[in-house]
Amino acid sequence: MTDTRRGIFLVTGGSRGIGAACALRAARDWPVAIFYRERTEEARQVVSAIEGAGGTAMAVQADVGDEASLMRAFETVDKAGPLAVLVNNAGVTGGVSRVDAVTADMLQEVYRINVIGAFLAAREAVRRMSTRQGGQGGAIVNMSSGASVLGSPNNWVHYAASKGAIDTMTIGLSKEVAADGIRVNAVRPGLVDTEIQRRRSAEQLQKMVGAVPMGRMGTAEEIAEAVVWLASPAAGYVTGCLLDARGGL
Repeated sequence: MTDTRRGIFLVTGGSRGIGAACALRAARDWPVAIFYRERTEEARQVVSAIEGAGGTAMAVQADVGDEASLMRAFETVDKAGPLAVLVNNAGVTGGVSRVDAVTADMLQEVYRINVIGAFLAAREAVRRMSTRQGGQGGAIVNMSSGASVLGSPNNWVHYAASKGAIDTMTIGLSKEVAADGIRVNAVRPGLVDTEIQRRRSAEQLQKMVGAVPMGRMGTAEEIAEAVVWLASPAAGYVTGCLLDARGGL
């Protein structure tokens, strides 16, 4: 069983929310790198928090849906050491819309970031981790969503469909690279207390929380624990798993 803690733990979209929580939690056991697109100050704060706690971290600007930008960012991480873990977390919702009002621009941005970006990042991770290509093995954890199961009607069907693509990619890629020493899994969060949810009206949020059997929102830190477990040697025989973290919904 490969101990992935021998290399760098990379989180895309790591400047806030679940991504930042994953970086902070992982820093207890790994040197961490985060990719961020625009939120430079938030990214610096994550790095500062990790370093303040005695960890090692770096932040690299990257648009995961832009191949050239992503390649440059991976090359920067390469200089710091071998890649051990990729958390494909970067994503956008595309805004609230019913399907009869969705636009091509909305769809293009959602799929450019959520699907193409995840595929490109996974490609680069496999090229670096694969024992067949001289790597030491590793783990990929994709950030899916409970929306891929529930469909998010009247809000985010376009976003839900992008996460359905991530579920399928997780299953297929896990089988493709299992013999190369790479495990591929996904976490499907439900209603989590992040900036996106706090934009909702109190009435809407209360209704959504009421539908969760556990009766509350999850925290970014709870999702991070699931991600880090899947990346760790403790999950050494787990691959192709779609782990629901949805409070029972």
